[in-house]
Amino acid sequence: MTARYILHPVPIPFNPRRLALGAARKFIFEGRDPETILERISGIDREGNILPTRLPTTEKLMSRSRERILQNLDEMYTEAFERAKESGDQSQMASLDFAYRREQLYFEILLDVRDALERR
Repeated sequence: MTARYILHPVPIPFNPRRLALGAARKFIFEGRDPETILERISGIDREGNILPTRLPTTEKLMSRSRERILQNLDEMYTEAFERAKESGDQSQMASLDFAYRREQLYFEILLDVRDALERR
């Protein structure tokens, strides 16, 4: 007689960085050619030529305000933190607190880069 083992999939832990980067990727590239968008962001085309610095006003790539982006980040973490608080998981609460502050710093840096590119 042989024993049968049922393998249950291991739940994937909440990864806020992956969620944030996935949302950013979707926001920037959705419905657009990634190569073209990256060329416009970098200012260099596929052949290495420098592109014009001004984008047409009808084609604004980055339209969300800094406040809206940081508010969305805050809402996402607040929701996850409240769930961890309800379950009494102190280590998850500490982890989420650190991750929130880290992601907020990452977003602020990215937003500073975005602002600098828009001023170009």
